[in-house]
Amino acid sequence: MPSTIDSSLVIAKFGGTSVADFNAMNRSADIVISNPQVRVVVLSASAGITNLLVALAEGQSQEERESYIEKIRQIQYAIIDRLNNPAVIREEVDRMLDNITRLSEAAALATSNALTDELVSHGELMSTLLFVEVLRERNVVSEWFDVRKIMRTDDHFGRAEPDCTALVTLTRSQLMPRLSNGLIITQGFIGSEAKGRTTTLGRGGSDYTAALLGEALNANRIDIWTDVPGIYTTDPRVVPAARRIDKITFEEAAEMATFGAKVLHPATLLPAVRSDIPVFVGSSKDPVAGGTLVCNRTDAPPLFRALALRRKQTLLTLHSLNMLHAHGFLAEVFSILARHSISVDLITTSEVNVALTLDTTGSTSTGDSLLSSALLTELSSLCRVEVEENLSLVALIGNKLSQACGVGKEVFGVLEPFNIRLICYGASTHNLCFLVPTGDAEQVVQTLHHNLFE
Repeated sequence: MPSTIDSSLVIAKFGGTSVADFNAMNRSADIVISNPQVRVVVLSASAGITNLLVALAEGQSQEERESYIEKIRQIQYAIIDRLNNPAVIREEVDRMLDNITRLSEAAALATSNALTDELVSHGELMSTLLFVEVLRERNVVSEWFDVRKIMRTDDHFGRAEPDCTALVTLTRSQLMPRLSNGLIITQGFIGSEAKGRTTTLGRGGSDYTAALLGEALNANRIDIWTDVPGIYTTDPRVVPAARRIDKITFEEAAEMATFGAKVLHPATLLPAVRSDIPVFVGSSKDPVAGGTLVCNRTDAPPLFRALALRRKQTLLTLHSLNMLHAHGFLAEVFSILARHSISVDLITTSEVNVALTLDTTGSTSTGDSLLSSALLTELSSLCRVEVEENLSLVALIGNKLSQACGVGKEVFGVLEPFNIRLICYGASTHNLCFLVPTGDAEQVVQTLHHNLFE
């Protein structure tokens, strides 16, 4: 068995829309076949499947269960029915559907995070089985590989953390020897803990899988194929004039992802950053359109790189005269928030007030559901609490922003017509953030983009 891998190896990851149906799977197969350096393919579940499985895991009535399982069957059968030899794969998918039925009946009696992960994993297991069949019908030698054999994680179901040392050892002993036999098709987003129970890696998990495998295999590049041809100066649905960024640093991309750009999830980049592996982002619908290369360094990084928008922000303002020249007030606030498992996103302070927004990145909940009555009661015993909803966060991403002159005038000069509720500037040289009413958010982004990028 070779102990090192050919360094020209590329890992290709395809998102849910890229394996949504028979045509999408064939477009993705075209991409894989056209690049002989692609040796490992990581797939998400077919679009729509994960949401249906999550709903089943929440415990449903028999009627709803049957309806959801039927929808899953229809999505996967629509692919099977277009294969030339569907018999064997239909049996395998039927076996998966039987499992889903059994697990969803168990969820109707009692839900648990472990059960949810077991149920949800079936989306990736089915899409990879189907993709192998699509490739085989095109005479491509490919092998289905269960990623749970190598993706060892802790037992934090729903957001499990991989054990990178175990992953490298297992990848080199179990996955590497297979690479010389043909393409490896495996699952994103899922893993297994020490007892062998299935876990999931949380939001952005399939990208994370691809990056972790890229690191373990010492890959030359990781290709993330999605439904957009790269990373843009802002969301093109908000600003049609948004331009694609051809090359961007990991730091800039992580800032964009943290502040709401949905193309990449920040945690997914960490293994690639550590190992200096470039990440390419392109559209499986239009592979010739090019894309964005995310790497450690770019030539002449611009002052302003992009704008990100994050909606549904909650602002907490804490007022207390005891803060005045007192020690330990902030420490007490933060320890209360920590006890309720809440991390703070933005913060500004004055003599007697602290204003902060809550970080909901990576969790499936929104700001308002983080504010439990127990938390508010505990904070109220310390200070007066005001809660404001319907705010959006606009983040200007750039380079050396806090060292440049005139940034404030260039940004806030054009925002004169708008109410700005909070500003965070100076903590990072890569971003300038501010909160605005959600009703104004898109117009604020359009105005800024027009002035800074067009």
